[in-house]
Amino acid sequence: MKINPISIASLQDRIAELEQIIIRQSELIEQQAKIIKQQAETIVLLNARISDLERRLNKNSTNSSKPPSSDGLAKPNRTESLRKKGKMKSGGQLGHKGETLKQTQSPDIIMKHMLRECAHCNTSLLDHPVTTVVKRQVFDIPNPSIIVTEHHAETKYCIHCNKNVTATFPGGVNSPVQYGDNIRSFSVYLNQQNFIPEDRLQQLFYDMYGIKIATATLSSYNKTAFNALSEFEQRTLSLIKNAAVKNLDETGFRICGKTNWMHVACTDKATYYHASPRRKSLIDGLTGTVVHDHWKPYFLLPDVSHALCNQHHLRELNALIEHEKETWATTMKRVLQVSLRVRHHYGEEEIPATRLGRLELLYDKVVCSGLEYHESLPMLPRKSNRGSVPKRTGHNLLSRFKNYKADILRFLFDPKIPFTNNDAERDIRMVKCKQKISGGFRTMSGANQFARIRGFISTSRKQGWNIMDSIKLIFSGNIPNPI
Repeated sequence: MKINPISIASLQDRIAELEQIIIRQSELIEQQAKIIKQQAETIVLLNARISDLERRLNKNSTNSSKPPSSDGLAKPNRTESLRKKGKMKSGGQLGHKGETLKQTQSPDIIMKHMLRECAHCNTSLLDHPVTTVVKRQVFDIPNPSIIVTEHHAETKYCIHCNKNVTATFPGGVNSPVQYGDNIRSFSVYLNQQNFIPEDRLQQLFYDMYGIKIATATLSSYNKTAFNALSEFEQRTLSLIKNAAVKNLDETGFRICGKTNWMHVACTDKATYYHASPRRKSLIDGLTGTVVHDHWKPYFLLPDVSHALCNQHHLRELNALIEHEKETWATTMKRVLQVSLRVRHHYGEEEIPATRLGRLELLYDKVVCSGLEYHESLPMLPRKSNRGSVPKRTGHNLLSRFKNYKADILRFLFDPKIPFTNNDAERDIRMVKCKQKISGGFRTMSGANQFARIRGFISTSRKQGWNIMDSIKLIFSGNIPNPI
């Protein structure tokens, strides 16, 4: 059979055309495969981003370090607590000696109410003897009033010296007209303890006592107290530095319209604040054990041991339980809570080695199971070519539990080490209250005054001193020493 040359040529052209189509389709398929791969990576990244944003949105004071004041109107269920529910009902227990208002044996004012006639038959009872007296006492505060004390210093002529000599005024009486220590201490107390601004404090004194005190005068009282408390602050700082255990914390604060930092170092007997434009402005010369919330610069402190706040860990575990549904987090939460109950059971005594071993074994098992779970998950894509492979929130927390096990469980081995950093958080909360009311400080000197005076008030309270009497001692120059 004879083949037509024209047919062969057309077939060859058709084959070449199909080969070109196949090449273009292969290139298109390869491009689509790359796009699909990129889209898959983008989807994983976006899912991780969505999960992170949802986790941030769901953060509140029960599952993060956010303060309760930041919860706003959508407050979480406050009946859920990190504490286990006790067996006893709330309120006073059976056999508990209650405290209530009791009559005093030395009343300031006695008002007698005479019985003149019988309430039933109107018979006069003026001549009848009193058989008994029923006493009722009303506790109240006196009406606010200003008391003016005038000091007279005699002047006499000395014939031996040929001079006029004037008697000495009491200490603190320096001007023809001035306000006394009660007003000054009351002003400092209301401004530094209760955060009443100076303009409202001026209005308060006028409304209650009818006196008009300039805001500059009220401000000068804080400056006087600040200068007088310099040595007290240094003694307090020395006590904290040398204490076996101290708590550290810090928070951002607006000073001069810029973000600055307020640091606190405290024990159960003393408190020290200091303001700084740098967050890493840490205290030098600390010894013993520092309790904190795992802020990394604290680990740069030399010559100290570390104990991490487990209240923060419980909150982070709560977030993983609520939003990520990670089962290991539930188990770890129970391990920490059981460990705390064991610590409370033995009080100041050492926990037996066998019980410590079991608790550590449980801890290690939970960490291992959690790490196995996260390592089995697909890796998150990198945000850039240079960056390291990101980890999920739970994975990062597990790494902390693994690498800082000794610092997390230190409270089990030393009864002096607290389970949480609540002492420092309570002291730093006063700074946040001040910020919530005033918004910040206009000058660094105002922030320094607040830090020193607040440290004195907190230390006085921890020492068991009367706060008003302690502030009054600032102006009389008889400031007590903390112990």
